[in-house]
Amino acid sequence: MGMSTYVVGFKPPDDKWNKMKEIWETCEGADVSIPDEVFDFFEYEEPGDKPVMEVKLGDACKEWGNESSKGYEVDVSKLPKDVKFIRFVNSW
Repeated sequence: MGMSTYVVGFKPPDDKWNKMKEIWETCEGADVSIPDEVFDFFEYEEPGDKPVMEVKLGDACKEWGNESSKGYEVDVSKLPKDVKFIRFVNSW
């Protein structure tokens, strides 16, 4: 089993995110199918209790490495201005 590493940013939720989460929770509570548009919005993952919105970092993040090390570097000057947290994730 391999490990993958990635970097993701987070920003405070906006009105649309909050409304989509409310729709998700309402549908779950009523035992009704969640609309495709809402599934698409959350990229097919339950929003859960995430306090913030996930943001793809694009050009601000790139792989880095040399002969003995490898990882990611984040150019903070290229981050979207509303990103408040950056998470480095290892998943198996």
